[in-house]
Parts: sequence; C-alpha cells; structure tokens
Amino acid sequence: MLNNPVFNIVLYAPDIPGNTGSIGRTCIALGARLILIKPYGFELSEKAVRRAGLDYWKHVDLREYESWEDFVKSESPDQEQLFFYTKTSDQVFFEGNYQESCYLILGSETKGLPQHIFDSYPTRLFGLPMYSEHVRSLNLSNVATTVAYEALRHIKYL
Repeated sequence: MLNNPVFNIVLYAPDIPGNTGSIGRTCIALGARLILIKPYGFELSEKAVRRAGLDYWKHVDLREYESWEDFVKSESPDQEQLFFYTKTSDQVFFEGNYQESCYLILGSETKGLPQHIFDSYPTRLFGLPMYSEHVRSLNLSNVATTVAYEALRHIKYL
C-alpha cells in the first residue's frame, strides 16, 4: 500500500491477536508498514485482531513472511536498519540511530526473540527501562508504540 513507509514494525511470531491489531492501528497512524513473521499464535482473520484494529485494519500496509530467512531474503535490510527490542539489553531504545525505512523488530509476547537473533545481532539489541522488580515485562503493543514514536522523532524531528 505505502510506496515508502516511514519505517517498518516487525512482529516475529506474535501470540496475541489484540496486540497485533493495536500495533496495526499505530502503523496506520504513523505511515508505517506492519510486517508479520510466522508462526502466529492466532489466525490473522481472528475477530480479536479486527476488534483491536477497529475498522482501520483494512488500511494496514501489511506484509507477511513464512520465516526469518524469508524476511531477510525479501527485504534485504542492512544491519544498521535493524532494531531489536528485548528486556535483557543494556542499550536503551532512545540511543538508536533510527532512519527512514528502518525495521523495529519485536518478538513473541510469550517467548521474546529467538536465540539466533541474539547471536547474530548482538549490537542491535535495545531495551526499555523498567525500574520496578514487580514488573517482568511490558505489553508488546505499548513497547511498539513507544519505539515507533521515538523512531519518528529521530526521522522527522531531529
């Protein structure tokens, strides 16, 4: 749909349809593309995806890939375009050098990113600060929105 999305939000094996729908809505609002990498923990046609995406879902610029390898082969991203988010990184998300057409990549809600990402891209891992020992993780759609607006700030306003 979009000829040149401002950036891409990539969900690697998402589990919760409501998060995917909400992230899709954020993509529409910001002119970003949503990329989904299988396997999913739900059917993309599920009512929960549409409910969270409201009547906007039909406007999502969506690409789907069968695997990480298919994604890399088709998109051919430079390593500097890849930003992976994990709670275990010491590098904070606002330290990223976001540029147009970059990829903001989030793992599954239940499993996070697979180990091969940590092994292959150790310098491209970013986290969001959490200062309470009572919180194990943040909601995926909240993280996606937070990093998307930070990327937008770097791209459009710095």
